Amino acid sequence: MATTALTRNPTLGCIYRSLASKITLSQLRSTNPPFRPFHGFPPQSLLRPPLPQSEIHLVALYRRFLCSSTSTATATASQASSSTGGSSEGNSGKGDKSDQSQNTSEQGKSVRGGPVSWLSFLLLVATGAGVIFYYDNEKRRHIEDINNASIAVKQGPSVGKAAIGGPFSLVNQNGKAVTDGDFLGKWTVMYFGFTHCPDICPDELQKLAAAVDKIKKSAGIEVVPVFISVDPERDTVEQVHEYVKEFHPNLIGLTGNPEEIKKVARAYRVYYMKTEEEGSDYLVDHSIVMYLMDPNMEFVKFYGKNNDVDALSDGIIKEIKQYKKVKA
Repeated sequence: MATTALTRNPTLGCIYRSLASKITLSQLRSTNPPFRPFHGFPPQSLLRPPLPQSEIHLVALYRRFLCSSTSTATATASQASSSTGGSSEGNSGKGDKSDQSQNTSEQGKSVRGGPVSWLSFLLLVATGAGVIFYYDNEKRRHIEDINNASIAVKQGPSVGKAAIGGPFSLVNQNGKAVTDGDFLGKWTVMYFGFTHCPDICPDELQKLAAAVDKIKKSAGIEVVPVFISVDPERDTVEQVHEYVKEFHPNLIGLTGNPEEIKKVARAYRVYYMKTEEEGSDYLVDHSIVMYLMDPNMEFVKFYGKNNDVDALSDGIIKEIKQYKKVKA
């Protein structure tokens, strides 16, 4: 068992073989009883016949080579293990340092980040409120400037009138021929639309009817509402008659043939075009404008869809009073 343990360990095995070779060289030829350097060493190996001198030198050199190689490998392995352990310890130390620094930085951020983020949020809210306030003030000032400019232009001397209006010849809802001369001496509000309009035309005509009643009630002024069709193909006299009576008893409905409608629309600068045609069912795209005409059937002012009943009635009353003031 001692021999087996010596042979398994490279270093001890090399020492063992060197001692064995020296003992063999010096005592092989001895007549004394066999020498046992180690307990359990087999005596038969010491009874081998002597080797030649040349082979003995070769064996010794070979064993020294094995011992040196084994020692070198063992030293290399020891250095590698020590260096690996050192590097791992160094890396572990660096890792600990980096973790500590990262934790420190995170703690610093958590401590310093709170007040800065709240301050930024408050500054952002204050800036947004300031921008909104500034925008509202500028918008209000701009609207006031526009209103003041329009009033100033109205009060100044007139340099001309818009080329809106002109002679026309149409048919009313009772089948009677009507021209622009039939409205002389009256204040008139004219609206262009068509009876098959799904929503816009009914809304505008209801607004016009309500404004006419309000003007009469508040200012005692008679205003004639007029509806002119831009769909001569479907808006016959009967169709127009049934349509206008749904809005106001004084509402006058006018229609005509395509050429007559085209002429009056061109005179009042009204745009209209047939769209989405599917057989007899189609819509007509048109201008959504009301025209205020004075007793001479001359254009005074137009009102768009953005005017409600109050704005429309107040605007018409204002224009009529100013007209009478200038004429007086």
